[in-house]
Amino acid sequence: MDKPETRCGFAALIGAPNAGKSTLVNALVGSKISIVTHKVQTTRFRVRGIMIDGESQVILVDTPGVFAPKRRLDRAMVRAAWQGAEEADQIVHIVDAAAWFRSGDAKLARPQDKKAKVDVNSIVSELQNLGRKAVLVLNKIDLLEKEHLLEQVDYFSKTGLYDEIIMLSATKGSGVNGLRKLLAMRVPIGAWHYPKDQIGDLPMRLLAAEITREKLMLRVHEELPYAATVTTESWEPRKDKSVTVRQIIFVERESQRKIVLGKNGKVIKAIGQAARRDLMEILGQTVHLFLHVKVANWSQDRERYTEFGLEFE
Repeated sequence: MDKPETRCGFAALIGAPNAGKSTLVNALVGSKISIVTHKVQTTRFRVRGIMIDGESQVILVDTPGVFAPKRRLDRAMVRAAWQGAEEADQIVHIVDAAAWFRSGDAKLARPQDKKAKVDVNSIVSELQNLGRKAVLVLNKIDLLEKEHLLEQVDYFSKTGLYDEIIMLSATKGSGVNGLRKLLAMRVPIGAWHYPKDQIGDLPMRLLAAEITREKLMLRVHEELPYAATVTTESWEPRKDKSVTVRQIIFVERESQRKIVLGKNGKVIKAIGQAARRDLMEILGQTVHLFLHVKVANWSQDRERYTEFGLEFE
């Protein structure tokens, strides 16, 4: 009997901040690859998750959200998102269906979300400029009525841009398997790029930094703006099979450093405990995590952009 042909290719997930791209990547892969918070612009660089379905291997590229950029970091993130779309075999445009409906004027973001004012039509226009068809995913369908979903299907169908429209809830898992099967079927015939047991290509030091940044954002999302990042300074395996990880949390002002530390170090201790739990679950080994906070103008530091895989203007 002939061995079934293997398939392998790239699928770029693109859309507005907080549309649910990272949650969907994690759901498709079946493990935590991208960090997820309720704040927009969480993903800062292209994260690759590796999804396997039958004989198909699909490399999922979770891109930064597409929004109106103002700062240098913002512009670099948007460039990375569109570059990911251009290079992929398939493009998946994810729309927060609930937020699109609430705005009432074809905008993905609620009008009051100043950091994420993105017009659906601008994304559609940019995709059309690429001369590519895309898969449309209407996400968060559990948050609105069916009749409103049908209105959106009609609206997007008229653009002529999408050859498939899938409705799902990434957080609930409903509809995710349908998208998984579709992407697996559409990747080109070819050898797999990664071993069967590999679920991502993000270096562990970088993934560890992202996990800590996720816990940081979840803990201080109201007090701390986006002017914070995390880097893994050292990764030291120990004889007892455990690992010692030392990380630096960079903030831009002394007042932000105090917020991250908290009274008597309470906040940074909680962040460290939460990050350590996730790391131990992913690694399957004991992790000794040490966090330090430093004040620096990191958003103007070329080295930080290189870490994210972003271009520095």
